[in-house]
Amino acid sequence: MTFSPSCVLVTGGAGFIGSNFIRWLLAHEPDVHVVNYDALTYAGNLESLEDVAAAHGQQGDGRYSFIHGDIRDLALFTSLLGGRTARPSSPAPDCVVHMAAESHVDRSIMVPSTFVDTNIQGTVTVLEACRAQINSKRSFRFIQIGTDEVYGSLTDDEPAFTERTPLAPNSPYSASKAGADLLVRSYVETFDFPAIITRCSNNYGPYQFPEKLIPLMITRALAGQPLPVYGDGMNVRDWLHVEDHASAVWAAITRGSVGEVYNIGGGTELPNITLVRNILHYLGKPESLIQYVPDRAGHDRRYAMNTDRICRELGWRPNHQFDSGLSATVDWYLTNQKWWERVLNEAYRVSNEMYLKAL
Repeated sequence: MTFSPSCVLVTGGAGFIGSNFIRWLLAHEPDVHVVNYDALTYAGNLESLEDVAAAHGQQGDGRYSFIHGDIRDLALFTSLLGGRTARPSSPAPDCVVHMAAESHVDRSIMVPSTFVDTNIQGTVTVLEACRAQINSKRSFRFIQIGTDEVYGSLTDDEPAFTERTPLAPNSPYSASKAGADLLVRSYVETFDFPAIITRCSNNYGPYQFPEKLIPLMITRALAGQPLPVYGDGMNVRDWLHVEDHASAVWAAITRGSVGEVYNIGGGTELPNITLVRNILHYLGKPESLIQYVPDRAGHDRRYAMNTDRICRELGWRPNHQFDSGLSATVDWYLTNQKWWERVLNEAYRVSNEMYLKAL
């Protein structure tokens, strides 16, 4: 049975994945309204959505609105779900895509309590606000955006994660996300709550903040600075273009089954050192910029996603080939230098220090 939301509320919509999802949704679904709910912490940047606000905000077709708010604010979030704080011309949200989260592993090692507060307590607050919608006459969906990191680590010869792989998180970040996923599952089972969980692999693409691997390496290489690579550089990740992630989330919203989990991956496994060398080669920079640093505590060796279920049941396929997607991403950072230079403010310098203190 398909579900066709009229208004999608995206928590964390000013972040990397959230902003790209909002842009994709408004471009591909002309009848859908979007409410962006974001606290605008260090990872939230409305500059990433300036074009969206111009085309679809109050001066455009009116399908996009932004609400500044914290996911732990039960009263505000409840009011928003009732349609009392969004633009009056927009329908009340009938779908919540929960993307808001603290997401940087290194930060979670330094301050675990922040991740528990946002990722677990924040999720409980959002769930409680949404649970009131179950008793309304209109249909409703809740989509929990998760991560492959909740599954833990694979050895080189183990099969890829499936939706039935036991959860075995190894960092405070992944543990907090696993806890959030389990809370969502409990609401489905206990309250007949209409939720779906998706778990994605590593995303890449435009508007990603420079604390993440690909933009960190691009921006540092452009500046001729050392590129810090953890351990031996052979940690393997599965790379997913953020636009393919967006289309997969929409497939889960509209065609997914309530209570189910769907893995989303790009089908490209690469050791980190290979990825870094590819970026240097594309930029024409020497490999002498690579500098190995002591490995991160609890660093998972390999992630790989089995996406058979979402492909078979929902008819989803990734459209981006990694080589062309990576080159387009590098080009984006080359042509949008003013954007990433502005976001390299004091908050991001703190993040860089976590990587670079061992250099």
